[in-house]
Amino acid sequence: MSLTPAIRVRGLVKRFGQTTVLDGIDLDAGRGEVTCLIGPSGSGKSTLLRCIAFLEEATDGFIEIDGEPLGFAAGPSGERMRLPQSAIRPVRSRVGMVFQQFNLWPHMTALGNVSEALVIVRGMKRRDAEARAMAELEKVGLSGRASHYPSELSGGQQQRVAIARALALEPRIMLFDEPTSSLDPELTGEVLNVMRDLAKTGMTMLVVTHEIGFAASVGAKIVFLDHGKLLVQGTPGEVFGKPRHPRIEQFLDTYLDRGAATLL
Repeated sequence: MSLTPAIRVRGLVKRFGQTTVLDGIDLDAGRGEVTCLIGPSGSGKSTLLRCIAFLEEATDGFIEIDGEPLGFAAGPSGERMRLPQSAIRPVRSRVGMVFQQFNLWPHMTALGNVSEALVIVRGMKRRDAEARAMAELEKVGLSGRASHYPSELSGGQQQRVAIARALALEPRIMLFDEPTSSLDPELTGEVLNVMRDLAKTGMTMLVVTHEIGFAASVGAKIVFLDHGKLLVQGTPGEVFGKPRHPRIEQFLDTYLDRGAATLL
């Protein structure tokens, strides 16, 4: 088994104008493992995910996916060089992402939402694309809702369609940016169960979440960001076990009603 991490981040900096959102992030995410990013709002978690998906270009630093540089590589003298699109595209295609908002096309059924990218991006025949889309909908428990439009689906069902859409493109890595933040507790559970099942298949997952119970029970590594810096990282036992880092203690106290009580 290769020791190369699925995701390797070194010295990552992201600034928006004069504001530094990420400040020198070093992070490894192991193959086949779930890495959970936690921390207060505004700590840079979502921005880090967007940089790894190359939806944002980092101001400085490097990202590797399966050992291959994404976006930028070190030049002969160590300088940071932007790679051509022809080199970026195949590496970026290994990464799928699920957002806070479902971003489904309202005029398409669940089946259409999942199959459309296969037709447009992958050039698959419509019949083949729909067959794969149906298989992915079945994995998330929605084969019976394939003909329904987003307005006819609950929030949890819409998010599961979004997960199926990302999986249909066969990524090696899945990024989740607070996928349950807009759902009520019952619907949150059904989405987290799909993510648990996905983790059991050996999918590499990087998850931004405030669901502390999920992070503690599913995550192989917990990463705590605060004010754009990676403050603490380790196994759930190392991060959540007592004695805890004072900043982790303070953070958990604010999330007792979101699952953290199970850790105290």
